[in-house]
Amino acid sequence: MRLAVCAEMVFTDLPFTERVRRIHEAGFDVELWDSRTKDIRALKATGAVFSSMTGYTAGSLVDPDSADEVVRTAESLIPTALELGVSRMVVHPAELIDGHAARPVYRSSGPMWITGARTLERLGRLGETYGVTFCLENLNTILDHPGIPLARAKDTLALVAAAGHPGVKLMLDLYHAQLGEGNLIELVRTALPHIGEIQVADVPGRCEPGTGEISYAAVARALAEAGYNGTVGMEAWASGNSDAALEAFRAAFTIPALRTGADA
Repeated sequence: MRLAVCAEMVFTDLPFTERVRRIHEAGFDVELWDSRTKDIRALKATGAVFSSMTGYTAGSLVDPDSADEVVRTAESLIPTALELGVSRMVVHPAELIDGHAARPVYRSSGPMWITGARTLERLGRLGETYGVTFCLENLNTILDHPGIPLARAKDTLALVAAAGHPGVKLMLDLYHAQLGEGNLIELVRTALPHIGEIQVADVPGRCEPGTGEISYAAVARALAEAGYNGTVGMEAWASGNSDAALEAFRAAFTIPALRTGADA
């Protein structure tokens, strides 16, 4: 498994490019959110490997009136992804503004399912043209993202499967899944054929592994036993020192932890 760290959430006292450099020097790949606010040339000069970035800037996958905006803005971001070498572009079930639902919806409908699957298929074809994969991220509606329809992991998994395109995968966020559904080990086993990348943070607090209730060493063992060799990204705040948070994340997903059952 490759390990990545979200630069938006650690070393927050440093300029963004310096955060990326610190993560890279520590031996991790880097996740980004909105690339439009970043100095792309400076980020590229760090030599970092960029695992994923936000892959759209407007519109909702499940809304027939704004799904075209998702595809249009996704295409506008592809040049940045290619410049940075990003292989996975992240989308959400509906539009977020500053992390909140742009147009809260509390009940899903059949047309939402159909529109979501069709929009994902369109993104898959777009990504195939340029050699990138679009990953649909599950979210929790209990705490962080109320009003986002079809946000649970089982719903995003169903949408990805319905799209049926190899250029569409699941960004399986286990922090969100723990808050909304639990049963994480069975979830990763079920979702494995559709996973493009996995994101982790502990519950409660959304900090690094080892600060909450999730046994990430057990999750890591399950992933290894299932043959997962993709990327696991820490999309989490540092509970204290960022360097220590990165090392706690590394410890939860290293071979010694898998062999000995440490912290299970």
